[in-house]
Amino acid sequence: MVGDFSFWSGKTVFVTGHTGFKGAWLSFWLTRLGAKVIGYSLAPETNPNLFSLLELGNSFESHLADIRESEKLASVIEGCKPEIVFHLAAQPLVRESYHDPLVTFDTNVMGTANLLQSIRGVQSVKSVVVITTDKVYQNREWEWPYRENDPLGGHDPYSASKACAEIVVSSFRDSFFSGANNSSLRIASARAGNVIGGGDWSANRLIPDLIRSIERSGELIIRNPESTRPWQHVLEPIWGYLLLAQKLYENKKDLEGAWNFGPNPTDNLTVRQILDLAYSVLNREASWQRDASGTNPHEAQQLSLDISKATSRLGWRPLTNAKQGVEMTLSWYERLIGGESAIDICKNQILNYQQLIVESA
Repeated sequence: MVGDFSFWSGKTVFVTGHTGFKGAWLSFWLTRLGAKVIGYSLAPETNPNLFSLLELGNSFESHLADIRESEKLASVIEGCKPEIVFHLAAQPLVRESYHDPLVTFDTNVMGTANLLQSIRGVQSVKSVVVITTDKVYQNREWEWPYRENDPLGGHDPYSASKACAEIVVSSFRDSFFSGANNSSLRIASARAGNVIGGGDWSANRLIPDLIRSIERSGELIIRNPESTRPWQHVLEPIWGYLLLAQKLYENKKDLEGAWNFGPNPTDNLTVRQILDLAYSVLNREASWQRDASGTNPHEAQQLSLDISKATSRLGWRPLTNAKQGVEMTLSWYERLIGGESAIDICKNQILNYQQLIVESA
């Protein structure tokens, strides 16, 4: 049932990308729910980073390694015999994919293939959730939200690589898993919107860039202020991943396939609108300007997700709106700067969100 957190107690869960922003939140939440987590990822790329602030390296078995190292990955999975797998390891940045497309394709496509090949024959694995992105769709710059059965595509190497990863997932499912031999392993992919939340220090992301501009008393440079994105707090899609993995574990074969996790349609806001919310929450005068360099690569202008499938079939729905997500995010950074520990802040926000789940059930 929705809100049954006891399911995770004692489960062995393998998480790739556990040192990243979203992976650290997921891993921390899983440990709070009593799961035995095993992480596999490159070392954190930023300093500071949420993985270190949450002391996750001391909380569970953590392997700092490359998802492209297929033999090592297979050895770790065979050794820990997980029941549930979350695949988040990726090159996650659009602009970086222009800089190094080959690493992006190698990591996001072959890394996914390596993971799925590694779990073949590991009988303990019951459910797998592969996290991709809202950018997997062939973007036609239209006003309608994309559904899970809309065509895949990708102008930039990042988006294209994630669309390729979706095809890899589908191929492995049909060729080697439930589609081929009626095995008990169930696999799905999850496509989330633009995620915000405390603990993200990545480059070229809106809220981290805003925080950095405030810290250095500089002006924020914005590439595309009128671009529309499906903004959501990080706990929203993670709750979707947890719920989906649980349902797959319970042998719900009809839940295999792709799933969108995004905000309500009213929260598909422009970059400008999110900035207005953020400066309002901070009680500051807006201080940003449009990037006039003319050197920025192509990025989609209009993007939104249809979440009716997750709402009707999983019982998942967004529990916060854009304003609340911005407030939670900025409060996280303010509390950290004020001397609170990231562990306590994340615990508090997760407990509050779990209460929203219970109340919504």
